[in-house]
Amino acid sequence: MEVILREDVANLGRPGDVVTVKNGFARNFLLPRGLAVEANLKNLRAFEHEKRIAMRRREAKKQLALQLKEKIEALTLTLTVRAGEEGKLFGSVTNIDIEKALRELGLEVERRRILLHEPIKQLGEFNVVVKTDPDVEATLKLNVAAL
Repeated sequence: MEVILREDVANLGRPGDVVTVKNGFARNFLLPRGLAVEANLKNLRAFEHEKRIAMRRREAKKQLALQLKEKIEALTLTLTVRAGEEGKLFGSVTNIDIEKALRELGLEVERRRILLHEPIKQLGEFNVVVKTDPDVEATLKLNVAAL
């Protein structure tokens, strides 16, 4: 049975893809959950229209992400924290701290989009990756200084 995917389905496809699946999978899983619709002529025409609208929205969202990327990369963020001897921090700098500092500067970034492999526990300069969109990554220059 051919179906048009309405949402991203793991190991099957992305929204808008026309895929062939077994009848039982379509009837018992995809169609009842609204993940797909049957690929008939009427649904194909309607979905093409929705796809064009979604592409325009996605392009607008990507443009906003690129603008945010430019703002982030032009910025050098300085966080002042308490530190002891030898440059070790009392605590650590996490993505939540970076999110708060960016919000104070007027940049709205979700903390899940700030990619830190592990919290920062030393003084110094760091490059932090910020995903403004699934396809767009910005590099934030972060300076961790002592109080």
